[in-house]
Amino acid sequence: MAIYRNRVEWRGEHRGYTWCQNGTEMEFSAPPDLFGLPDVLTPEDAFMAAANTCYHMMVIWAMERFKIDVVSFDCEAQGEIEEHIDRTSWFKTVTLHPRLVVRGKAHEIVQRALDLALKYSTICQSLKSEVIIKPSITVQ
Repeated sequence: MAIYRNRVEWRGEHRGYTWCQNGTEMEFSAPPDLFGLPDVLTPEDAFMAAANTCYHMMVIWAMERFKIDVVSFDCEAQGEIEEHIDRTSWFKTVTLHPRLVVRGKAHEIVQRALDLALKYSTICQSLKSEVIIKPSITVQ
């Protein structure tokens, strides 16, 4: 079983610093609309990036597995936060918008690869949020 670690340190006000086990380290803050700082990572940014980057890696894996010749691939993630009367909130949905251009495979095969990418995305499968995939697939 793999174990991943992270450490954070408070740096005053709404500012923190994080160290990841892979060597990445950076400043983070609450979002500016929650009294945080602009231009630094926020937990909300990290949440969206975690879902998007994990799905990205699984898309690449699935394309290789299905022997799909990828010309280009990018994916935009959008999270919808639902706020409750008691001022709690959560990401109700995470919508991923993968855009692929591929050569010589049927659209249905590419869609099957995208479905498997979601199934094997550790982060997406760990979310309480509904994960929605809205792909744009171009076959050349």
